[in-house]
Amino acid sequence: MDTHHNDHGSDHGDGSNYLNATSGIWSWMFTIDHKRIGVMYTFGTIGAMMLGGLFALLVRLNLWVPDGVFDNNTYNQFFTLHGAVMVFLFVIPGIPGALGNFVLPLMLGAKDVAFPKINLLSLWLWAIGALFFVAVLVTGGIDTGWTFYTPYSVTNDSSMVFAVLGAFILGFSSIFTGLNFIVTVHRMRPKGMGWFNMPLFVWGIYSTAVIQVLATPVLGITLLMLAVEKMAGLGIFDPSLGGDAVLFQHFFWFYSHPAVYIMILPAMAIISELMATFSRKKVFGYTLVAYSSIAIAAFGFLVWGHHMFTSGQSAWAGLVFSTLTFSISIPSAIKVFNWLSTMYKGSVRLDTPMWYALAFLWMFTIGGLTGMFLGTMGTDVHLHDTYFVVSHFHYVMVGSIMFAFFGGLHYWWPKMFGKMYNEFMGKLGAVLIFLGFNVTFFPQFVMGSRGMPRRYANYLPEFQELHQVSTVGAFILGIGVAVGVWTLFSSIFLGKKAPDNPWGGTSMEWETATPPIEHNFHDTPSVKPVYDFSPLVYNEATGNWDRIAEESGDNHG
Repeated sequence: MDTHHNDHGSDHGDGSNYLNATSGIWSWMFTIDHKRIGVMYTFGTIGAMMLGGLFALLVRLNLWVPDGVFDNNTYNQFFTLHGAVMVFLFVIPGIPGALGNFVLPLMLGAKDVAFPKINLLSLWLWAIGALFFVAVLVTGGIDTGWTFYTPYSVTNDSSMVFAVLGAFILGFSSIFTGLNFIVTVHRMRPKGMGWFNMPLFVWGIYSTAVIQVLATPVLGITLLMLAVEKMAGLGIFDPSLGGDAVLFQHFFWFYSHPAVYIMILPAMAIISELMATFSRKKVFGYTLVAYSSIAIAAFGFLVWGHHMFTSGQSAWAGLVFSTLTFSISIPSAIKVFNWLSTMYKGSVRLDTPMWYALAFLWMFTIGGLTGMFLGTMGTDVHLHDTYFVVSHFHYVMVGSIMFAFFGGLHYWWPKMFGKMYNEFMGKLGAVLIFLGFNVTFFPQFVMGSRGMPRRYANYLPEFQELHQVSTVGAFILGIGVAVGVWTLFSSIFLGKKAPDNPWGGTSMEWETATPPIEHNFHDTPSVKPVYDFSPLVYNEATGNWDRIAEESGDNHG
């Protein structure tokens, strides 16, 4: 059988690629190459994840005994920094910044994003925002919880202003990234790629970008008002000065619930790619999955009040928010159903990225179903501010997003660095993370339903056994993350050379060289039907999926 190894970028010529085209630290610090920016985001967000995870382990260590290991103020600082670092430095920017930046232009056959210099600025703003959070560590800490709830956050003596300004700067980074992706998708699609011939990853990142641009300014202005109130003593949110503390909650959750979808939509976008590639099938109901991303983005702006059922808002407002909350489960359920249907009668291959994708389905389903109890006013009153909420939040946010992030990293890592990682170690990391996560957070559903309040440094002895199980799980999870990260990073030095298309993907990023050349493609690849796996044949000798020559006129089917 004649096969044609795609040459849109396979021929390195002199062996140069985006990693070695220029050298020196300044060539990285001031690069406008979206791939290098994506790599730096990858390293930065993984570092933030490890730092946030370290604070999580300290929180769990304190909860080993009912009276705590540290003093209560230290504990409060640990859990505040855990939440703030994880949310603002890892979960929100992680997938769009790292994988979105690297993959999106390649998927569109483009040379770069629409605004390369603004893209670099967004990375620098992320780094500056991260430095503000580091400053919090050395200037007295912060103990308000990651939500910065007033009036406590404007009356305590912690390094509140540093943290708030850090989050404000990170908001600008998020807005610039979103603007870049929106314009890139609208203006830089190749001729012949209509909206419904785009990979679902592009749909997911596009939907995320819309939320980033529309919702983030609300948080930015709110945090700026908080900082001004703390520094100037104005009465915006502090009731003792004539302010309204509940107003802060409305502003905060008007951003932060859409932010949940800033976190989860890119994760869903990755899962769509993994399901298609490793099932060798077009995603079932492609159009519905694409539209569901937009629907989730739209509904996300309408449900913030379900965080405030116990804040004193009217029962009628609660009824409306509860109804809308149930409505948003529909597009999410469409995605899960369609992913499962994609695997049905597919040629499923259980490579490491697919292990993470399957784990994602488990995590996201548990997280979504337990959200139903919190979206119902009657049960939410009992479960509000208990460990049930902590567990639900982590299943949806951390469980789902961490598994999608690691799945995406393992999927695109060979393309990013030109090296294959050890499959056994990759799968071992996935299993340890899966076991550790469930052992950590599943007992917290039980604790919460029995009335264990969240955020407390001390607790009744009756909860000790469940807390200890949870702490053991956290350390298993930490080991799993370390194994996963080590597997990827060690492959850069120890891994064998990766072929251009090791998984048999159909989107355009698999048609360039591995690693890609500096300008991505020697010439723009032709647009092909999305998720059409029929022209790809596996080459045992090279470990590559080659595309059958269509230009020659031979019809190989």
